Amino acid sequence: MGGVRTVLYNYLFARKHGGTFILRIEDTDQSRLVPGAEAYILECLKWCGIEPDESPTHGGSYGPYRQSERKPMYRQYAEQLVQQGHAYYAFDTPEELEAMRTDFKTTDNPSPQYGHGIREKMKNSMALGLAKTTELLASGTPHVIRIKMPKDEPVGFTDMIRGAVNFNTSQSDDKVLLKADGMPTYHLAVVVDDYLMKITHAFRGEEWLNSAPVHLLLWKYLGWEEAMPEWAHLPLILGPDGAKLSKRHGSKYGFPIFAMNWTDMAKNDFTEGFRERGFLPEAFINLLAVLGWNDGTPKELYSKQELVEAFSMDHVHKGGAQFDFEKAKWYNHEWIKRSSNQLISDWLMSFEPDHYANQDVNYLQHVVGLVKDRCTLLSDFWQQSSFFFAAPETIETDAIKPKWNDAKTIFFDIVKEKLMVLENWDAISIETTFKETAEEKELKIGELQLPFRIMLVGGKFGPGVFEIATLIGKQETVKRIQQTLEII
Repeated sequence: MGGVRTVLYNYLFARKHGGTFILRIEDTDQSRLVPGAEAYILECLKWCGIEPDESPTHGGSYGPYRQSERKPMYRQYAEQLVQQGHAYYAFDTPEELEAMRTDFKTTDNPSPQYGHGIREKMKNSMALGLAKTTELLASGTPHVIRIKMPKDEPVGFTDMIRGAVNFNTSQSDDKVLLKADGMPTYHLAVVVDDYLMKITHAFRGEEWLNSAPVHLLLWKYLGWEEAMPEWAHLPLILGPDGAKLSKRHGSKYGFPIFAMNWTDMAKNDFTEGFRERGFLPEAFINLLAVLGWNDGTPKELYSKQELVEAFSMDHVHKGGAQFDFEKAKWYNHEWIKRSSNQLISDWLMSFEPDHYANQDVNYLQHVVGLVKDRCTLLSDFWQQSSFFFAAPETIETDAIKPKWNDAKTIFFDIVKEKLMVLENWDAISIETTFKETAEEKELKIGELQLPFRIMLVGGKFGPGVFEIATLIGKQETVKRIQQTLEII
């Protein structure tokens, strides 16, 4: 959800200011690459209606849009930093790095990091000297390139949400910029790509704030400070308990946390998403947009275009927003009510094709119009409308029997015959026939409508009973009356 909200804010800002919304696949960590992940991202955005202008599938003037396909261009910038004295070669093996964390642990420094004070004790070009470094490089010894973080220097920037944000370089370790396989880390790749792609604004989660000092120095060391984009670090989305929203919250509280289905390939862990629960994309982006933003008014419901027009980074909150699933369902209910019958019908046919795909479109739209005010999710529609498409499998006759008598049997036998010959089959004519017969038999109309509803629907729910009869038709109405009378 946090990832989709970040994309949404980028999209809204780009549209608001006539910019270009770009999706870049940052797949530099090939060990964590999951097959199908990119397709999942693209399908999520397509369903949400926030597709990018430029991406691996849309193309553009600044491709490739996968960092793995840009791999050859990064080394030159890493080597440039080494030549300038802002980075260095490091030949440490994984075992030596693990030993570092144990050997240099002290009471004052319980978690040693690779940086000033420790780098001189490790196996790198700064500690080994030029001759040994040249020898190791010539022999093809595996190595990485690390940034040389200066000691005790202030760095800072102005965040579009948080204002002035300042750091001390001593708080950051010497991050790896180029890995042994020649693939850049996120830190180098994001700076190089933002520069080459002429990115003007980049919004990302607040978890990336700690990396800002490294990125700021890279922009400076590469001589690109004037071209650095404006940054906004978005607050977290929190769960009901105030902690960062996670899959654990979804399991504990019974709500989805992803936009769509996702299967963790390693764990075979299936998560049901908002689409599968029956959310409309319009409702989903609406609720995401206001998780941490408002336009200063009490307004809660926004179309995508209204969000574009109203969106401003000035109104994004600095603190985390707490996710409320009941409120999320409220948004969906409101969007179902305000959406056209045609739109809801289209969604239903794709959402539950077994139920709706072969239905007459005009008939389905009529049904939707009668029941949508009663539905919170698309998954509610079948329960609220199945009797329009087939006679109910069970009839709650227990709700009828306690007050049933021969007079009511006679009444429904007469109504059944009158309805069979009724010329104008509409709600008004059906209701008139029903009421006139009740008056003739000196029965209270209120005691007859519930049995009539249960005959048609099977239970005590549904829209106006005379509207139901109108839609299911004369033959089906009479048939259901007769079947219930036989059961009673």
